[in-house]
Amino acid sequence: MKLQYDRFTIHPRVPFAIARSTTTEYRRVRVRLSDQQGGGHEGWGEAAPNIFYSESDETVVDALQHLAPIVEAAGAPASLEAIAELEDVMRSKRPGDASARSAVSAAAHDLFGKRLGAPLWKLFDVEPMRSPPSSFTIVISTNEGELLRRVEDAHAYPILKVKLGSDRDEWIVRTVRRAAPNKLLRADANGAWDVPRATRMAAFLADNGFELLEQPLPRDDIAGFRALKPHSPLPIIADESCMTSRDIPALDGAVHGINIKLSKCGGLAEARRMATEARRRDLRVMLGCMIESSLGITAAAHFAPLADYADLDGAALLSDDPYVGATIDDGVIRLPGEPGLGVKSRSS
Repeated sequence: MKLQYDRFTIHPRVPFAIARSTTTEYRRVRVRLSDQQGGGHEGWGEAAPNIFYSESDETVVDALQHLAPIVEAAGAPASLEAIAELEDVMRSKRPGDASARSAVSAAAHDLFGKRLGAPLWKLFDVEPMRSPPSSFTIVISTNEGELLRRVEDAHAYPILKVKLGSDRDEWIVRTVRRAAPNKLLRADANGAWDVPRATRMAAFLADNGFELLEQPLPRDDIAGFRALKPHSPLPIIADESCMTSRDIPALDGAVHGINIKLSKCGGLAEARRMATEARRRDLRVMLGCMIESSLGITAAAHFAPLADYADLDGAALLSDDPYVGATIDDGVIRLPGEPGLGVKSRSS
């Protein structure tokens, strides 16, 4: 088995503004695993590094160069268990490079599915139609006309995730609710508030018909989450505070659920492990994403039937998605039926 990679850049339709940053382009890395002795199949995966986790396309490439001998020595995957073991070995060697490891994991799963001639969701033994609907993100804007246009652009989506964490949060909430009176709304503060502010905002969001609140506090403020939870009328979902299954025990009793992202946890096997651990502790499971092409989104989407909530709009937000795979038209997650991930290059 041979590991290769190439870089590409994607752009959101509008600048992606959240509490801590505004971004107009994202540099991504595609991983390719070729099966040189098993029919010439090639598995693909996408690394979506995030500067918040001290990652970039450069750190991904560096990690892949160090991981390549390990991955190639492991050989083409013969089972899901073998891929899980590969994930564990990669994590022991490069514990801080989750997006690089997740790309290798996705490529290995894609290759395994192609060798068997089966889509990944079938290998996971899940029913595609059980996937929850996906939300569509409304990024921060302080211009009313621009904010209203973004809500209108999302008219086909029944669930909107509203980014908060600015000095005009209440205005954003009222504006979006007025523009979308019948839609299900979710809030994501990306860790921008303290406990008093989060307590007030949770009540305000509930009064405006929001369904849940994601990451209201900084990622390390677990004590704050414990203080907030009894006073929040909305379910609290931990995102940045929950990277892997190892973080879940500390969050038990502090939040109502966790947000799993492949680029945070390091791969599909770990994502399944996180879901199992969350269920064991009666925590809800959200499946999220970074701004990714359809290559990265599709890898996550095969896992969607195991989640309570989905937020897989990363590719739908792009102006130049180079791949075709899973879709979330009208919020409905539709999985490919082709072997492996079922992703193709848009130019092919």
